[in-house]
Amino acid sequence: MKNSIAVFAALIVVVGLSYAWGANAADKGASPSLLSHNVYFALKEPTPENRQKLIDSCKKHLSQHAGLIYFATGARCEEAKGGLNVSDFDVALIMVFSDHEALHTYAASAAHQKFIAENAATFKGVRVFDADVENVAATAEKSASK
Repeated sequence: MKNSIAVFAALIVVVGLSYAWGANAADKGASPSLLSHNVYFALKEPTPENRQKLIDSCKKHLSQHAGLIYFATGARCEEAKGGLNVSDFDVALIMVFSDHEALHTYAASAAHQKFIAENAATFKGVRVFDADVENVAATAEKSASK
C-alpha cells in the first residue's frame, strides 16, 4: 500500500513538473513543432496477463485526446538485448501531442486521472520522458515533392 501511494504521489509530481516546465517554455516564447511524451512502466508482477491489462487500459483511457497526433503502446521487446537496450520496464506508452497545451490538457483530463487511479497499485515504477520534437518525415516529404 505504501508503495502504491508513493508511485501515485510521484505521478502527481511528474505531471505537475511537466505542466510547470511547459508553462515556462510558453512564457519564453518557445513554440515547438510537437511534444513527445514517452512513459515506461515497470510492473510489480510483470506477467504477460498483467502487461496486456495495462496495454488495454492505456488504449481505453489514453488514446483519444484532443491534440494527440500519435499513440502507441506495447510490451517491451524481449528480443532486443543489445548493449544499449534498456530492459527495466514492462510496458511502453508513446504519445505525440500537437503542442505543450495539448499535453497539459491530457494530463489534467478525467480519463488520465482514471487511468492512474485504476493502475497505480500495479506499478513498481514509472518513468516519463518529454521532448520537443520535429516531424522530420513530413518535412522531408514536402521537400521531395517540390
